Formats: sequence, structure tokens, C-alpha cells
Amino acid sequence: MLPKKSLKQKWLNNLNVLWVGWFLAKKQIIGSNISTTILIIFIMMLTFLNLVVVSGVLVGLIEGGNIANKNQYTGDLIVSTLAGKSSIARTNEIQNTLKQMSGVAVVNTRYFESGRIEANYKTRRDFSELQDTVGTQITGISVVDEEALSGISGFVIEGNFLNPNESGGIVIGANLLKRFSTDFGDAFATLEGVYPGDEVKVTIGEKTKTFIVKGIVDTKVNEVSLRAFITKEDFWRLVDRPELNGNEITVKLSPTTFFTGNDIKNNLVKAGFAPDGKIQTALEAIPDFLNQIRIAFSLLGNVIGAIGIVVASITIFIVIFINAVTRRKYIGIMKGIGISEKSIEISYMFQSVFYASIGGIIGVFVVYVILVPLFAAYPLNFPFSDGILVAPVKGTVFRFFLLLFVTLIAGYIPARKIVKQNTLDSILGR
Repeated sequence: MLPKKSLKQKWLNNLNVLWVGWFLAKKQIIGSNISTTILIIFIMMLTFLNLVVVSGVLVGLIEGGNIANKNQYTGDLIVSTLAGKSSIARTNEIQNTLKQMSGVAVVNTRYFESGRIEANYKTRRDFSELQDTVGTQITGISVVDEEALSGISGFVIEGNFLNPNESGGIVIGANLLKRFSTDFGDAFATLEGVYPGDEVKVTIGEKTKTFIVKGIVDTKVNEVSLRAFITKEDFWRLVDRPELNGNEITVKLSPTTFFTGNDIKNNLVKAGFAPDGKIQTALEAIPDFLNQIRIAFSLLGNVIGAIGIVVASITIFIVIFINAVTRRKYIGIMKGIGISEKSIEISYMFQSVFYASIGGIIGVFVVYVILVPLFAAYPLNFPFSDGILVAPVKGTVFRFFLLLFVTLIAGYIPARKIVKQNTLDSILGR
């Protein structure tokens, strides 16, 4: 074990090496060409943005769809019909229990049955002519509750949404109409020439009723754009169902509550409602294939980011190597007057960290002050989602320090190579 005095001296020597390295680095950065310094920092910033933004946009495509699914369809929690069942058992009890829970702002119940909509029943005189029909879920809703949960009226692109005080109106999802579903090809049947104000015939089972098309609703959520909506009062006039149970109960939490969808789910399970319906949080209700795509996109973004890291490390390597080669004579002189090799190596490492730090800090500013708000205000318009930029703080911090580490190594290697050369050869340029 070293004596206490020797340990203190060793610590002071190491501190002195760092201080000399910092002093040399500062002098070189100040004395370097400004345009070159700006260019290197710019490359570091672009590398950092490549690490964060590319994966963030790819993940954001799926995340935008998940957010839309939550806001426009499931809410924070959804109770749906169990497989093999026709409806949610004890719907009224579940509704009343939810309404009494702290943090619950909206409880919305939907009722649906498979049915058929026919558009040309008035004009089809020849019975050999094909019927203009489409099969879909005829969904009965409380207009007020649905609006409070999903703001569905904001997605009406033609006409208006249902009036809770009127009977006989229907709102049709855009994907059920041929003029809006050309992107899907002939994957499923669609209606032709249906516009607000037209009359259509709706059939559920053996019962048929005519409705006036009030509007067309179009969202990025298929569960909305592939349905037809009527008031729940009209639904019960059309449907023969012995009980008044619903098919979906969706819950929206107050924005000020500390409770989560998972808390509400646990409360329902504890209350004994698990056998009555499938209880899922918004995250659990996301289709599994979307989560798989999210993982794949994240990996793809990381691969692209890794290529950017390699490019950045090569750039720093070349810059430091050229810098060290051009200053080879001065490095030899510094070694000759007693400056340690470690101090000289550390000076180049400090330069690398300086370039990466400044570039990374500017990149963080660009991401959180410019790009994230910009993508939120103007999301990328894709058929299945409104793409946003996902940049979690933990992931961004990790990428920042990853960039620092890589550039630190890239700066050390060429500096070490030049510094290790013979001092006299370096001074004489041999």
C-alpha cells in the first residue's frame, strides 16, 4: 500500500496532467480556423439529429396511430365483448361503478350489430342489377357521450354529425364509400355515390329501416371509419336484443387526475367484472402487429443511427489525425520541454469532446424546441396515422453520451499514434 503522501502526489500529478491537457486544448481550439470549427460542430449536430430524429420519426409513425386510437376510439380504458358473447354482461352495473370512480370524466357505451346498408334500393328497377350494398357494424351511440370521449364531430368531412334530438339520421364511415377507399383497392365492398342528404336502407337481421345520411366521418382509426353510426334510440328500434347490454364501454379520465387506465382496470377486476367483458387499457387494446412494427422501426432507426455514429467517428478521427500530423513538430517540441505525452493526448481528447458536446447541445435544442413542436403541429400525413416525432428524454440523453464516448475514442487513437513517435524525429520532421 502506497504511503499517504505518495497517493496525494499521484493525485496532484494526474490533476496537473488534466489541467495541462485542458490548457493545450483550449489554445488549439481558440487558434483554429473558425469555419473549420463550425463545420465540425455542424457535422456533430447532424450526427446527433440522425441518431434521434430518424428513429423518432419511424417510431412516431406508429405512436401517432396509437395516440389516434386512444383519443378517437378506446379512450383510456375500453371494456369490450368477450369472444363468443353477444354483448357485455351487467353493462349497467359496470357503467354505474365507473361513474363513481375518482378520476373518471366520461363513460361512453356503444351498441352494435352486424348489418347491411343499401344505397340504390330506390333507383334499382331491374332486379338483375347488383345491389349497391355494404356490410358493416351498425353502431348505436349516445351522441353527447361519444362527442365528449372522442370529439367525433371534428372528423366529419361532409355534412354534419348526428343530432341527439333527431331520429332517422345516420353517419357513415368514409372507408365504406368507394370515393374515399380507393387506397384499399377491391379488398372489400363499398358504396357508390352516397352523399349527405341521400336516403339509405339499413337492415339488421329481419328488420329494415330507412335513414337519411347526415354526414361522412373520416379518421385514421379503422374501427371508426369502417362503421356506421346512429343514435342509440334508433338502434333499439331496429335491433331485436332481449337485454340492453352494450358492446363497448369506453372511459376517458380527467386530465388532472393521478389515476391511470391501469388503476381503473384493476378496480373493475377487483369489483368482479372480469367475467363480464374484456377489460383493456388503451395500450393493451393496440393491435399486436402495430407493436411489432414499432419494434422493427425502432431497430431500423438504431441501425441508421449507428451508421451516422461511424461516420462521425471517422470524421473526428480524420480531423484529429490531420491536426496532429500538421502539428507534429510542435508536439515534438512540447515533449522535448517536458510536457507529458498524456497531457498532449488528453488535449486532443478534450477537443473531440468539445466538438461533440457543442454539436449535441445544439442538436438537443433543435429537437425539443423546434422539431418536436413542429411535428406535433404539422404531423406527417400517412394513411394509417398522423406521424409525430418521438424523442424520450432518457433515449436522447443516452444517444448524447454515446456520441461523446465515440468521439472521445476517435480523438484519442490518432493523437496516441502521433504522440508515440520519436521526439527527435518529430522535431526534425523525419
